[in-house]
Amino acid sequence: MEPVLLYGVPQGCSFGSIVALEWLGEPYRLCRIAMPEGMQGALYARINPVRETPVLVLPDGTALAESAAILGHVGARGLARGLGFPQGTPEHDRLNRMLSFLTTTFFASFSPLWRAYEMAANPPVQDVLRQVGREDVARAHANLEAILGEGPWLLGAARTVADAYLAGVARWAVYHRAVDQAAYPRLSRLLRMLDADPAVRFAHAIEAGEPARGSGAFRGHVALEALEPRLAA
Repeated sequence: MEPVLLYGVPQGCSFGSIVALEWLGEPYRLCRIAMPEGMQGALYARINPVRETPVLVLPDGTALAESAAILGHVGARGLARGLGFPQGTPEHDRLNRMLSFLTTTFFASFSPLWRAYEMAANPPVQDVLRQVGREDVARAHANLEAILGEGPWLLGAARTVADAYLAGVARWAVYHRAVDQAAYPRLSRLLRMLDADPAVRFAHAIEAGEPARGSGAFRGHVALEALEPRLAA
């Protein structure tokens, strides 16, 4: 059986895991989860008690949660494609450092903006959260710009699973109108490359529920309920 990625819509950070699976090119399936209502049932809690996406259900029924863990798994399977690096090497350490920054500091900078999104009934609080969020996002963008080398990818000459993750979270700056990403030249150049990537375009089409042409690895969607017999005890 193929692994199944549970991805959240709309605007889920699981977007990056779809991109990474496309780059990997091994057969996989997807399970679409509407956030937050799709995560409230007992079955989803069994798959991931934290009730978040993404989750990768492996062929043996093990449920692997958290973007960093899923991307580490994909990277390890994609060593030959340069998506990850052997553990213990300097390249592996650099990839871990970049993924850690993206899944903590960069991701968290958007938290006030997502909270503001939920506070429509309290405009004054919304305004404060949006101001704090824009400042946090600008600081995170400046930090990432400083970390980046001459590229063209996050770690240099070749794309990795870190670039896939960035494709999913960097778009939030546009969604929330938080910063002008053109003010960060290296990052802006990378984001333009990602926007043009076929796997990123595929992931956008998947999220939008539109016909999607991918690498050929995608084997279709499955319903959440169909996963229950596959889950490890």
